[in-house]
Amino acid sequence: MSSFHFNSILLEISNQLSADQLDQLKFLCRDRVGKRDLERIDTGRKLFQVLAERGMLGAYNKECLSQLLQQIHRPDLSHMLDCCGSESASGFTDNQLDDDERGKLDAATEVIAENLGKTWRKLGRKLGLSDVKLESISKRHPTDVEETVVELLKEWRKSRGAEALAEELIKALRACQYNLTADKVESRLADL
Repeated sequence: MSSFHFNSILLEISNQLSADQLDQLKFLCRDRVGKRDLERIDTGRKLFQVLAERGMLGAYNKECLSQLLQQIHRPDLSHMLDCCGSESASGFTDNQLDDDERGKLDAATEVIAENLGKTWRKLGRKLGLSDVKLESISKRHPTDVEETVVELLKEWRKSRGAEALAEELIKALRACQYNLTADKVESRLADL
């Protein structure tokens, strides 16, 4: 596994940690990391960097962080770390979708991103994404709503894998009372 791939997994884990969870990790690491270093750590990324510098974390040395993530009740992140030797953390690649459905999802993503606006979190919840995941997405693009929506739908596609369907997006839009956007998606899909 490349160090770039491993670091991208660590960055994703860091993005999904709440401030409280980071504090819990710092508490668990207090015997391994000095007090001065702990005081300057304000992100998961910085904590992971310190653990790596001390030889407690690496592409082939993930057990320590995996156990820490389990202890703060984030088995999902622990699993992501443990599986990072595969193609992607969720085991999903967009290649699992057939070309027709991939095209539909791409078109739907484009229409939704252009039309959704600041109420994107409601759609994210309806699609089953956690509040922690939504907060992580929000932090990645704090000022660009359209990019935030694209990121939201990308995360949903990753979570659903080959079961991601454009019809599910339309149902979720209608459930959120975003009927105009749902109509625009259906219209775009009819043109394909």
